[in-house]
Amino acid sequence: MNRIKRFGWLLMLCGVGLLWTGCAAVSGTDAAAQRNDVPVRAAEAGQDAPAFDIRVACANQKLRDLVTRFNELQRYRAVPDLDAAELARLMALARRQVQELLATEGYFSARVTVRQEGAALGAAGDAAADRPDTPLPTLPAAPENASAAGPAARPVVVIAIDPGPAAVVRQARVDFAGDIATAQDPGAAAQRAGIQDGWGLQPGRRFTQEAWSDAKTAALRALVARRYPRGRIGASQADVDAPQALLSVTLDSGPPFYLGTATVEGARRYPDDLPQRLSWLRPGDEYDQQNLMRAQQRLAASGYYDSAYISIDPDTDTPTAAPVHYSVTEAKRYKLQLGVGYRTDSGARASVEWRDNTFMGTTWRNDTALRIDTKEPLLQTGLTSLPNADGWRWNTLARVMQQDDGMLTTNSQTLRAGRMQGTPQFDRSVYLQYDNAVVTGSGAANSVKVGDGAAASVNINWMGRYFDSLPVPRRGFGLAGSVGLGVTTKGKSNPFMRLTGRWTGLIPVGSGGSRFALRTELGAILANAGARIPATYLWRTGGDTTVRGYGYRAIGVPLQQGVIAPGRYLAAGSIEYQRPIMQQRWPGLLEHVLFVDVGSVANQLNDLRARVGVGTGVRLITPAGPMEMAVAYGVQAHQFRLHLSVGFSF
Repeated sequence: MNRIKRFGWLLMLCGVGLLWTGCAAVSGTDAAAQRNDVPVRAAEAGQDAPAFDIRVACANQKLRDLVTRFNELQRYRAVPDLDAAELARLMALARRQVQELLATEGYFSARVTVRQEGAALGAAGDAAADRPDTPLPTLPAAPENASAAGPAARPVVVIAIDPGPAAVVRQARVDFAGDIATAQDPGAAAQRAGIQDGWGLQPGRRFTQEAWSDAKTAALRALVARRYPRGRIGASQADVDAPQALLSVTLDSGPPFYLGTATVEGARRYPDDLPQRLSWLRPGDEYDQQNLMRAQQRLAASGYYDSAYISIDPDTDTPTAAPVHYSVTEAKRYKLQLGVGYRTDSGARASVEWRDNTFMGTTWRNDTALRIDTKEPLLQTGLTSLPNADGWRWNTLARVMQQDDGMLTTNSQTLRAGRMQGTPQFDRSVYLQYDNAVVTGSGAANSVKVGDGAAASVNINWMGRYFDSLPVPRRGFGLAGSVGLGVTTKGKSNPFMRLTGRWTGLIPVGSGGSRFALRTELGAILANAGARIPATYLWRTGGDTTVRGYGYRAIGVPLQQGVIAPGRYLAAGSIEYQRPIMQQRWPGLLEHVLFVDVGSVANQLNDLRARVGVGTGVRLITPAGPMEMAVAYGVQAHQFRLHLSVGFSF
């Protein structure tokens, strides 16, 4: 019985469904009748054939592609009920629009004709398209279902173009208004000259609307980048009498801006004035966008802030002392960093670094590092104070290190305490240092000659960087030097002096981005021959970043049994040619290098003998600096070596 009931309910539901479907069908039939049986259009039938075709005839491929893509007729091809009169009007309008489009590319005297080929439009329509000022005739409407007749029945609109000569810039004037026009100081004069010399649309170049806009934008950007954040384009005119163009731009600088007092947003854990101390922006400095960006980078790299944004208000009423606003996101108190790496000099390595920005609740920072390395393992820890208003800070360091050269093993301990100052352009430091070195291994019988000793010294270091940009400089130079006065503490006490000097220069060659990279390094220990100078004060060279073609620290003072010991005199240098390659495919990414490295270490000046390495390699330019892979041949070692290095440092 239950089954019969369920079957009855199912039959009832099916009947209701059939009744509803029948009503819907009758309703659709009535709707069709109300439309007087209008034929179904191609679009309604699922066909999306265009109403007409377009063909662009032009010998210039670039212009042909431009017009094909951007002509106004393209947007009307999908209109299914377009009649002949409307098409004729669109053709007339298209002629004007194509001429305007060609003018943006510098073709102001182009001849454009738009005609129709095919069955739908007659000669009257052609004439109207070629002479758009002539009244357009009223044409009989095409059959409403003409678009469904197939491709053969569609009209073809032909856009024929004779571009004529392109407009060429004959004269370009860049004038100034506001403070920059009358300021006599060298900075304003240099800025004026830089904007005029850097004008992007010089005489002789083809005029295009894009190049004209880009040139004005670049000139304005150069104006507001320094001193004049309120700068604007006061007037601009492009007078084109094809095929010549006369250009003029007036840049209105407004008043000069200078930095005023600072306000800080986001400071909680660290002092409010710390961002200003670390940024090296001072009240009274000229406004400079690049300086603000570099200051942001210094804050982010300081370890106290994860991010920073520095700005001024260009609408301030006090441009001579514009308030500087710092918006910072503070770094966490603790930071743990793990690292792994590989060097061709020393093989695989791993490191653990720990940082506490407020050590034991003070304003001092603690940095501790452990490096596990097959050649130079070390453990060190240090404390650094916050910088004062002049950028000076106290620092201490304790380090235990081992250097294994295969033949000799040097275990050293270092203690240091002093002050240091870091600025955007130079660093300097003054400190007391104690070093103790114990040398073991074959050839170490005469420990005086191999660096087994201890000493206390006072040292002064200075380093200046004058490169155009970091971490990937293209030109400029760096200079560093140090002087140390000390006394040995193992065996008989002997005074000594330690002198070092380094110079690196980048010299551009031509206009293709090539350059010469030159490097020189000198060092000397002036002391009694019997003074037991610790090995950490002496020198050896050779390896990835010194003299390529030789092993790590393989150049030194030769002893018996092939042992290489550190020496008291160092002379090293390099000349490298760097040339960009594959710029069309990967612009600014790859460079080819050719180099010659020279180095020598000895205990007496007259014993210095050059060790030469020559080679070639490839540099990959990354935001973190260049990564270089090179193959070098050691002339005296008679062997090839592979060298890998990462980053630029000085």
